Amino acid sequence: MSRIVNTFKKDEKAFIGFLVAGDPGIDKTAEFILEMEAAGVGIVEIGIPFSDPVAEGAVIQAANIRALDNCTTVHDVFRLVDKVREKSEIPLVLLTYLNPVFYYGYEEFFAKCEAVGIDGIIIPDLPFEECREIADVAEKYGVDLISLIAPTSEERIKMIAENAKGFLYFVSSLGTTGVRGEIVTDVKPVIDSVRQVSDIPVAIGFGISRAEQAKDMSEYADGIIVGSAIVAIIERHGEDAGKYVHEYVKNIKKAMN
Repeated sequence: MSRIVNTFKKDEKAFIGFLVAGDPGIDKTAEFILEMEAAGVGIVEIGIPFSDPVAEGAVIQAANIRALDNCTTVHDVFRLVDKVREKSEIPLVLLTYLNPVFYYGYEEFFAKCEAVGIDGIIIPDLPFEECREIADVAEKYGVDLISLIAPTSEERIKMIAENAKGFLYFVSSLGTTGVRGEIVTDVKPVIDSVRQVSDIPVAIGFGISRAEQAKDMSEYADGIIVGSAIVAIIERHGEDAGKYVHEYVKNIKKAMN
């Protein structure tokens, strides 16, 4: 049974935290991941720095630029995972765009994922209808290609849910990532559509930052995803961000459960 599946089988909602590798440095990213785990995060998404992260808002875009300015490479991200695996078995999911995977080579990339202990991957600019080639290679090396769903047509949601691996990433708000004052999407009908065809866990992301939002979304979903709020803490405190990230995660996790 995979680490991702085990996380969602626990008797509590899963907190999935996101940060960008190399912001402010690889060693610090490893430290922050371990702080997040200690505070209650169940799965960590690691962003591979990319020059054109089209799904990201200003906060995460800036983090990508900082990491690239630090000359962070895909090789460095794999080295980061190696460092984390020396101390932790927490499920790790890469968030990347298609270009870095394509240029690394699909076989080489996913073989390396298996070698270092990556559990899943999210590729926001890979349409579901075109994912088969990559999905086959990822599955060969034991990596879940995690699908995104949005509150669009019910039939498309069901089609994606029927073929999903790991968990479903429910994009709760239109536009790019970022902290939002409120989430206006009615999430229950979307999750109900998933439940009709699959028992795969559903985690809600895009916009969640406050404890009350996490509590509300946890009423319906199996987990919540927080990215921009954590990245903003890292931007604010730099190398000293560990204790602030820990406290933030602890407060959100408490609200969820």
